[in-house]
Amino acid sequence: MESSLARFFGGSPVRVIVQLVVFSFVVGLVLNVIGVSPFDIVDSAVRLVQRLYEGGFETLRWAWRYFVLGAVIVFPIWLIVRLVNWRRPPPRPGF
Repeated sequence: MESSLARFFGGSPVRVIVQLVVFSFVVGLVLNVIGVSPFDIVDSAVRLVQRLYEGGFETLRWAWRYFVLGAVIVFPIWLIVRLVNWRRPPPRPGF
C-alpha cells in the first residue's frame, strides 16, 4: 500500500525531489541564458503587488476588461461545442 507521503508527492519522495532539483537546474540555466535573475522575478512580483494595492478600483477595471476580452472568445466557443455535442448520446462506460 502506498504511504500518505508518497501519495502527497505523487510518487516516491526521493524520486520527486530529484526531479524537482533537475528541473530547477534546467529552468535556472534557461533563465540565465535569456538574462533573467531571481531578483528580477522578486522585484516584478513586489511591483505587481504594489500596483494592485495602489491601483484600487483601477485594478478591478483592468481585470474586468481582460475578462470581457477573453469571454468574447471563450463563451461562444463553449456554446458551439455544447450545441454540437448536445445531440450525441453520452459515451458508454468501458468502451
